[in-house]
Amino acid sequence: MRYRGPLPKRAIGRFNSCVLTLRSSPRWGRLLSRHLTVVTYTGRRSGRTFSTPVAFRRAADTVTIGVQFPDAKTWWRNFLGEGGPLSLQLEGVDRAGHAVARRDEAGRVTVTVRLDG
Repeated sequence: MRYRGPLPKRAIGRFNSCVLTLRSSPRWGRLLSRHLTVVTYTGRRSGRTFSTPVAFRRAADTVTIGVQFPDAKTWWRNFLGEGGPLSLQLEGVDRAGHAVARRDEAGRVTVTVRLDG
């Protein structure tokens, strides 16, 4: 299913703020941190730094992020082609890595991150 139409920025901001608050809470933080991380990157065109919470899977030094409603989001486009650098908060530590975004024939987008040393 493809999402059609813009998501209201105010609603997205509130949702992300709630997720980040729960992720850093003493009660829920440990549980949510197993599945949610914060991606921090610099926009290719704007040069501004952005942070956004995302769900992820990790296998050793590879992190996989499935982008939900990719047509309604823009952050992953910074990693098309050869990709680019970003950082992820994993186990309470910022980890640098190189991310590459790919869209499959069904329109699904996956961002694969190779963590640095």
